[in-house]
Amino acid sequence: MEPNSLKWVGSSCGLHGPYIFYKAFKFNRDAKPRILSLGDFFFVRCKPEDPICIAELQLLWEERTSKQLLSSSKLYFLPEDTPQGRTVTHGEHEVIALSEKVIVRLEDLVKWTVPDFSGWDNSLKAEPLKPSVLRELGTNGRREALHRYRESTLTSGLNFKDVQRERAQLGQEEDGRKVLVLSYPQYCRYRSVLARLREQPSSLLIDHTVLALGGIAALDGSTRILYCRDTFEHPTLLQNESICDEFGECGSWRFDCSL
Repeated sequence: MEPNSLKWVGSSCGLHGPYIFYKAFKFNRDAKPRILSLGDFFFVRCKPEDPICIAELQLLWEERTSKQLLSSSKLYFLPEDTPQGRTVTHGEHEVIALSEKVIVRLEDLVKWTVPDFSGWDNSLKAEPLKPSVLRELGTNGRREALHRYRESTLTSGLNFKDVQRERAQLGQEEDGRKVLVLSYPQYCRYRSVLARLREQPSSLLIDHTVLALGGIAALDGSTRILYCRDTFEHPTLLQNESICDEFGECGSWRFDCSL
């Protein structure tokens, strides 16, 4: 991470005592700017010797007294990277969640990020929209409507218009959706929708009825789908020096606000 590259993106979304909560932040790594926002899934490695896992960003805040920038994330691991290992009961596209959320300073979270992990094969590739449908999205205002729908379903109705605008300027509209971890019922509904729409126009994937039934509109062909239905206790992760136990109460909060 480049020095002093951390910056909040968009307006704040809540106040509680000495804490100010935010929706997104921007950082530079390897001379490339990147934005991560609430609800994003991204690849991380907690230590150089640890396996790569998936983080779901759930909370961002600043402690006004100390000026610390903090984050709370949920981590998902492949079954073979858990103490119990992979068994015949695990699905091909299944990951297992760490039972405790992890709170780390933003500067440490950035160090954990894996910019590109093309070797992650244990996932279902989302059905992409055809180029003609993407062109239509850009001309009739439906792209913005699609983003609003995602915000209402994935991030408790928070207004991400200011964040999405900055993402578009960086050419990273889909950066937070390269990988998605669904609940098992959501995953089953998505597979059912794909089966029903087989041989049908891909434009149906952005139909609001299809989305409400469990469809996922992937704006490019690189989105990967996994599901989670179980948790586990990690024997050593919480001993990681980057984890901030002193802010544990904040990590359990979730906000439903629209500013």
